[in-house]
Amino acid sequence: SVLPSPAPPGLPDRFRMFRSCEWEVLERSLSILQASDFYWGPLSVGEAHAKLQREPVGTYLVRDSSQGNCLFSLSVRMPTGPVSLRISFQEGYFRLKNWFSDCVVRLLELVVAGTRNNPLHFDEMGGTPLV
Repeated sequence: SVLPSPAPPGLPDRFRMFRSCEWEVLERSLSILQASDFYWGPLSVGEAHAKLQREPVGTYLVRDSSQGNCLFSLSVRMPTGPVSLRISFQEGYFRLKNWFSDCVVRLLELVVAGTRNNPLHFDEMGGTPLV
């Protein structure tokens, strides 16, 4: 067992301790996310939902999760209104339902492509499929 490393400089303090190989994944993914147009950083769920309420169905953003056990959340404008889904990070992979990747942006690409033919269903969305 390897002792997890402390947070490298430049990463938000809220990130828990990770193994060094997980830090590499996290740093790379965060760098790619920060270069994207859809990452909003420390945005509350209320602020995210307010922004999405005015947008077309299917619009999404990624934000820092307010949950201590998750790093990021995906907030999506659904027909019934905005919803937020937690993106978990376990053993070096970001996960959303059955999809996983070592990069949050790649994970979202997989989800977007995959839900075109096989919509996701989350309890948080009241049975409305995510396409």
